Amino acid sequence: MMRRAGFRRDIQGLRAIAVLAVVAQHAGATWAPGGFIGVDVFFVVSGFLITGLLVRELAETGRIDLPAFTARRARRILPAALVVVVLTVVGAYGIVSPLRRETLLADAVASALFVPNYAFAVRDADYFGDETPSLFQHYWSLGVEEQWYLVCPALLLAAWAVGRRIGGRRGARGAVAVALAIVLAGSLAAVVALTPVSQPWAFFALWTRMWEFAVGALIALVPAAAVARIPGLARAAIGWAGLAGILAAIALIGESSAFPGVLVLLPVLSTGAVILAGIGQDAPPRGSAGAVIGNRPFVFVGEISFSLYLVHWPLIVAGALLAPGLPWLPAALGVASIPVAWALFRLVEQPTRRARVLVDARPRRTLLSAAGATAAVALAAGTALAVAPEPALATQTRVAHAEPAVPPEVTPVVPANLEPGLADAPDDESEVYDDGCNLGYQEERPRPCSFGEGDERMVLWGDSHAAHWVPGVLRAAEERGMALTTHTKSRCSSALARHVLDGSAFGACDRWRSTVLDELREDPPEVLVLANYADEEVPDGIDAEQAWRDGLREVVDALPETRVLLLADTPDLGTSPLDCLAMNLEHAAVCAVPESEAVRGAGRDAVREVARETRAEEIDLLPYFCAPIDGAPSEEPSCAPILGGLLVYRDSHHLTATFAEAMGGALAEAIDSAVDGRG
Repeated sequence: MMRRAGFRRDIQGLRAIAVLAVVAQHAGATWAPGGFIGVDVFFVVSGFLITGLLVRELAETGRIDLPAFTARRARRILPAALVVVVLTVVGAYGIVSPLRRETLLADAVASALFVPNYAFAVRDADYFGDETPSLFQHYWSLGVEEQWYLVCPALLLAAWAVGRRIGGRRGARGAVAVALAIVLAGSLAAVVALTPVSQPWAFFALWTRMWEFAVGALIALVPAAAVARIPGLARAAIGWAGLAGILAAIALIGESSAFPGVLVLLPVLSTGAVILAGIGQDAPPRGSAGAVIGNRPFVFVGEISFSLYLVHWPLIVAGALLAPGLPWLPAALGVASIPVAWALFRLVEQPTRRARVLVDARPRRTLLSAAGATAAVALAAGTALAVAPEPALATQTRVAHAEPAVPPEVTPVVPANLEPGLADAPDDESEVYDDGCNLGYQEERPRPCSFGEGDERMVLWGDSHAAHWVPGVLRAAEERGMALTTHTKSRCSSALARHVLDGSAFGACDRWRSTVLDELREDPPEVLVLANYADEEVPDGIDAEQAWRDGLREVVDALPETRVLLLADTPDLGTSPLDCLAMNLEHAAVCAVPESEAVRGAGRDAVREVARETRAEEIDLLPYFCAPIDGAPSEEPSCAPILGGLLVYRDSHHLTATFAEAMGGALAEAIDSAVDGRG
C-alpha cells in the first residue's frame, strides 16, 4: 500500500488505541473503565495534524485557503457521518421505545448539524450514567471537533498577521504559539473550574475541550531539529512514558472519577509525549513505543478508526434494546463493529474523500454538496419529528384506582386512565421542586418549605428520596394535625456520611447538612423523618454501611428531644420502567423487577441496624411495593411499576408524586405506630 509523505505509523497506532479503548468501554470491558479517554487522544492527534498543515500553509503562502480547508474537512467527515445518522434512524426507529422516538429524531437533527454536544449539555445528559443513552451520544465529539475547526483557522490567521507585522516570519510563529498557549490556559482553567459545578457542560462544551487541540497544535510548532537534539534514549523514554500514561488512564480512570477536571491531563499530556517522541523520524526506531503501536494491525484499525467510532455505539445500543440482559452481547457487537466499519470505510469514507469529481473541482462544488446533504438529512429528520403521529402509550382498558395495600394490587396492563400517564411521569414531581425548596448540587444555604399549621412540627430531611416522599409525608402530618417542614437536597443524604459528587468531595453537601443540623438543635421538632436514597455514593475505600450507620447515629444522638423516624428506602428498579411499559402495554408485569435486585444499598441495611441499636424507629413500607406477581420475569417476589392503576415510578428509583401522595395513608399509620407506640 502506498503511503503519503509524512505518514506516521505511530499516529495511526494512537488512533487505534483511542478507538479500541472507546469501543471496549462501551462494550462493558471491566479492564477499560476509562476507555472514554480515547476521545481525548483523538483531540490531541487532530490538533497536531491539522494545525501542522495550516501552519505550513501559512508559512508557504501567508494565508489559509479557508474554502479548500473546509472542503477537505467536509469530504473527510460528512459522508460517513451522515450515512450513519440516516442508517441509525431507519434501523432504530422501530425498536426504540415510543417514548424515545422524538428524542431519537431530535438528536439526529443535532448530529447532522454537528451540535449534539450542546443538545446533550442543555438537557444535563450524563455521559456515564444515563439510563437511556442517545443512539447519537458519541457524536458529541464530532461536534466539538468541527466547532474547533471553525475557530482555529481564524485564530491562526489573526495571530500570524499580528506576529508577522511585529517580528516577521519568526514573530508570526511565535504569535501563533502565544495564541495557542492562551487558549490552552483559559480552556484548561475552565474545565477544572466547571467539572465540580456542572459536569455535563464541562464534558460536552467546546470551550472546555479547546485546550486539548491546543496541546497537539503546540507540539506541531516544535521544530523537528529541536526534537532531534534529544538523546535517543530520552526520546524513547518520553514515548514509553506517554504510552504508559494513556494505558493507565484507560485502566484507572472510571465513571465515578471527577472527569474531565484535572484528570484529563493524564491522557492529553501522555498523547502529546508519544507524538513528540516521534517527530522527525521516518520510521519509529526498533524497541520504541512508536514501533510497538505502529505495527500492521494497529495501522489497519487506525485507518478505519473514524468509521469504527461512528458505527460501534449504535450497534451496541440497538443490541441492548433488541436483546436486553445478555451479558456477552455488547462485547460481541463491539467485535462485529470492526467489519462493519471496514465496509463503511471502503464503500463511503474513502470513495467520497478521493472522488475526482470533487477533489479536482473548485472547493465550491464540495461545499455546496456538503451543505445540500447536511440540509437534506437534517430536514428529513426534522420533518419526521414534526409529522410523526402521537404514539399509543396505553391500552383501552380502564381500571379502578385503589389505595396502596398489602399485598399490593398489581395492574397487569398499562390502563387508559393510568395516573400519571407515561409521557407525563418524568415531570410528576413533588411541590418542593416547583417551589424551589429542593436544593441543587452546588447550593448549600438551607431553603426549607413549610406546609400546614399545628402546635407540633414534623421535619422531613434528606436527599431527592426525601423530596419524592413529600406528598405522602404531608398527608401523614396533616392527619396528625402537625405542621411540616422539609429540608431536601439532591444527592445529599441526611445521614452524616461523606458523599462524593462525580468523583469529587461533595463539600456543598457537608456544609448544608451541618447548617440544617444546627438549626434543628436550636429548634428541635417533635418528629424528624430521615429519608434517603440508600445507594448514595461514598468515597472509594470507605466501608459504606459503617459510614451510613455512624452518620445516622450522629443525627439521632444530636436530637435527644426529638422522635427520630428512619424511613427505609424504596425499591430501585435499576432502569426506568417507562420505556419497558411503553413497549409492553398489554403485559406490564414483564417490567417488574425481582425484590432481591431492587432492594439494595448500604443505607438500607444501616437504617435497620441503627433502629435496632438506638431509640430511632424504622419505617419500612416495602410490602406495599413488592409481592409475587403473575407474568413477572421471576417467580420470587417482584416490585411492579403500576399498582392500583397508579404509576409508581417516574424513573428508575424516584416515586411519582401521585403515588407518593396515595401512600400517605399507609405512611400515616406507620408514623402513628412508631411515634405513639413507644413511650
